[in-house]
Amino acid sequence: MAENTYLIRGAAILGGEAEDLLICDGVIEARGKDLSAEDATVIDAQGLVALPGMVDVHTHLREPGREDAETVETGTRAAALGGFTAVHAMANSNPVADTAGVVEQVHSLGRASGWVDVRPVGAVTVGLAGDQLAELGAMADSRAQVRMFSDDGICVHDPVIMRRALEYVKAFDGVVAQHAQEPRLTAGAQMNEGAVSAVLGLTGWPAVAEESIIARDVLLAQHVGSRLHVCHVSTAGSVEIVRWAKARGINVTAEVTPHHLLLTDELVRSYDPVYKVNPPLRTDSDVQALREGLADGTIDVVGTDHAPHPSEHKECEWAQAAMGMTGLETALSVVQETMIETGLMTWADFARVTSFTPAVIGRVADQGRPLEVGEPANVILVDPAARWTVDPHKMATMGRNSPFKGKELPGSVVATFFKGHPTVLNGQLNTPYRYPAVSSN
Repeated sequence: MAENTYLIRGAAILGGEAEDLLICDGVIEARGKDLSAEDATVIDAQGLVALPGMVDVHTHLREPGREDAETVETGTRAAALGGFTAVHAMANSNPVADTAGVVEQVHSLGRASGWVDVRPVGAVTVGLAGDQLAELGAMADSRAQVRMFSDDGICVHDPVIMRRALEYVKAFDGVVAQHAQEPRLTAGAQMNEGAVSAVLGLTGWPAVAEESIIARDVLLAQHVGSRLHVCHVSTAGSVEIVRWAKARGINVTAEVTPHHLLLTDELVRSYDPVYKVNPPLRTDSDVQALREGLADGTIDVVGTDHAPHPSEHKECEWAQAAMGMTGLETALSVVQETMIETGLMTWADFARVTSFTPAVIGRVADQGRPLEVGEPANVILVDPAARWTVDPHKMATMGRNSPFKGKELPGSVVATFFKGHPTVLNGQLNTPYRYPAVSSN
């Protein structure tokens, strides 16, 4: 039996007609009906949907320095189980990924783990302090070949620094991913500003704090002629600003998280810190606008903003709890529930917003490719009819802070092929991909 040859039989390609896929040595060798391969491992995919491996533009792997919350190993195991074959690791580690040395460390840890392609995101400013540009060029030229830069978790609030960053990354076709949050409008904020915050007596987080930064930055991107990416859009007003910017031809892309597609600030009435997140859960009208924006292409991609925390940082009083939710292992199911089962999107649309476009934004050349002959075999098989109940204690991530605990969700990842190797089979971790040894000569 050939170790690197797999015949996937009868999968609905992008939710369409059932076909076979022959994978050999990391590449899709054939696609069609009634394929055969004498030495192939055969996988019965009747009733399953074949999709390109998902690419997450927004993952917190925490390592180095915050291994009590997550490691590259545990986070990428979770990613593989969730159907991802590439993740972009955010820079707010300790030390911050603001030098070539740190991003190369994260890159090396990803290769050593072998579950998915780990693409480090470089910090925009030194130490995420917002005062001085980080070593953008050195990170771009490093072995990690960084193309996305973000101070995520903190807004690049100084317009001069933001302009300089946008100008700098143009030289190597990079993109600045902005965490849109005007800090002076959110000082002490605990949740979305609105009717619920008024009733609960919690300091509100106004939508304009996000929208004002997006409005400023799309104009800066237009002025500079550079690429801007907006992280975790959460308000109806933000969707309208991005739509306006795109209509003017400004080179802006935007992401939405799965939790902002489903959950609202009404959940905060429970005072359960699992629902405390940045940006905060918004209103139902915001949720509907986000869904519509993703469906019509205003919002380009889904980004998980997977943010694991140690239990003691979430299982405490609301005011002291850390902000963030896990998301790698539930993303596909939440998007299926909110976008596909509502009729807003098809599985082909799903591939666009979770694979094709994220790979383009991050400039990941061998990910997000069509399932065609000659393309890299980054493939997932999904059972759309499956139902499962979320149990954070059974997940691969170290984070237990899933807002979907106890919720029944649709769809499950049956298999994940990373570079033609099955990292997940029958819904369980299999073995990691092992990169070829690099000669020192």
